[in-house]
Amino acid sequence: MAGLFITFEGTEGCGKSTQIKALAERLQSEGKQVLQTREPGGTPLGEAVRNLLQHDAAGAGMSPEAELLLFTASRAQLTRERIIPAIAAGQIVLCDRFMDSTTVYQGVARQINTQAVATINQFAVGDARPDLTILIDLSPEAGMARVHARSDGQLDRMEQEAIEFFQAVRTGYLKLAESEPERFLVLDGSASIETLQQTIWTAVQTRLA
Repeated sequence: MAGLFITFEGTEGCGKSTQIKALAERLQSEGKQVLQTREPGGTPLGEAVRNLLQHDAAGAGMSPEAELLLFTASRAQLTRERIIPAIAAGQIVLCDRFMDSTTVYQGVARQINTQAVATINQFAVGDARPDLTILIDLSPEAGMARVHARSDGQLDRMEQEAIEFFQAVRTGYLKLAESEPERFLVLDGSASIETLQQTIWTAVQTRLA
């Protein structure tokens, strides 16, 4: 029996990590086999790329095109090393970001040619497609306030972008969700953690059924 592939998307500070952890724990309590992973990262290669993209001084001045290729290189490895085998084994895969992040962050906010981004994304993931994508929508101002509060001002390279960048990201996500309503579940990120957990659980149960 094939598994289920669920991705979580949203701007910085929207609460993805909290909801992924809660969902993983609930699924496991129901006896489900769960793979919880993240992008960029999830493999030794991917984690090295993550460090380069977010923290390494060598990433300063990175071109948008190089950024795009590094994100998708990490994704290509994660997809083949972990995601595809887990789905084939009947596991439920929960991934913190996937190809939609590149569509929005690099394609919309970085203004890289849309078709080029789509082609590179397709090459990276092959036939892997999320069964459900949970988009936690939150204003960039609220999200970045959360980021600043949890990081003591120590922001990574992406988090240092101007608020206009994250406004473009949010707009891009909402347009993408509108274009694929059968795959996306859009949630209000300002709702309580418990409300979000229950809405997500109901949606996942529907997919499992």
